[in-house]
Amino acid sequence: MLKKALENVLSEKESEDLFSAFDQIGDIIIVRIPDSLLSKKKIIGETLLEQVKTAKSVFYQSSSVEGDFRTRDLEILAGVDKTETEYKEFGCRFIVDVEKAFFSPRLSTERDRIAELVQDGEIVINMFGGVGMFSIIAAKRKKCTVYNIDINPIAAKLCEKNIELNKLAGRVISIHGDAAQIIEEQLSDQGDRVLMLLPERSDEFLNSAILATKSNGIIHYYSHIHADEKSQAAKLSEKHYLDITPIKSKILNSKIVRAVGPRYYQTVVDVRITK
Repeated sequence: MLKKALENVLSEKESEDLFSAFDQIGDIIIVRIPDSLLSKKKIIGETLLEQVKTAKSVFYQSSSVEGDFRTRDLEILAGVDKTETEYKEFGCRFIVDVEKAFFSPRLSTERDRIAELVQDGEIVINMFGGVGMFSIIAAKRKKCTVYNIDINPIAAKLCEKNIELNKLAGRVISIHGDAAQIIEEQLSDQGDRVLMLLPERSDEFLNSAILATKSNGIIHYYSHIHADEKSQAAKLSEKHYLDITPIKSKILNSKIVRAVGPRYYQTVVDVRITK
């Protein structure tokens, strides 16, 4: 879609250099632009704003997602300089700030999968819950209790707003703080199900996830895995988990969530632990 919208602006070679996809979140477009095309970023932004009728803003993502708060730097290319928008998914409404709190539309399939796995009556601990996407979609469908923890104060505040926006079958409790500390002080042995949605640091927090989980509970362990063959990635993530876990674990499922780079994948391993 991006290449098609820009076919009158870029040469064939430049079009090949440009990433073939962009993210649209509500009325905001976020585009990544290779260094070779940065001189044309304004015309790229203006063309996208003109072509995508539902968009009001186009931003260039000038940094990767980084830091404890999982934020990124955005530069306005065209339209309204506003990073907050409303996003809808699976019958839920969310206020998101695409610069000040982590959010990815590319995890929608995984959010749907987790929501279907959650059972009525479960206590779910979402260790890195952001603005509440996984938590609210699950509690919309099931009579569960979800603790949505995030160290980013803006993400925690947005989660509170999003809880109010949606009619839920269960309930979501937004907690601002460090997940390891919150679990140690308040939530040890509480979770029937624990989500570890911080793939780049899952190894660091695995002991906290185990502490949070009841015996016979389930951990969804996300990680980044390098694999020469895509078909190997899920099995490699299983092996990695089994190599580092200090506790008896039964693997229930593993899969690729999404590609994050050349031969680099975000994966999830679902495990049942026994304490």
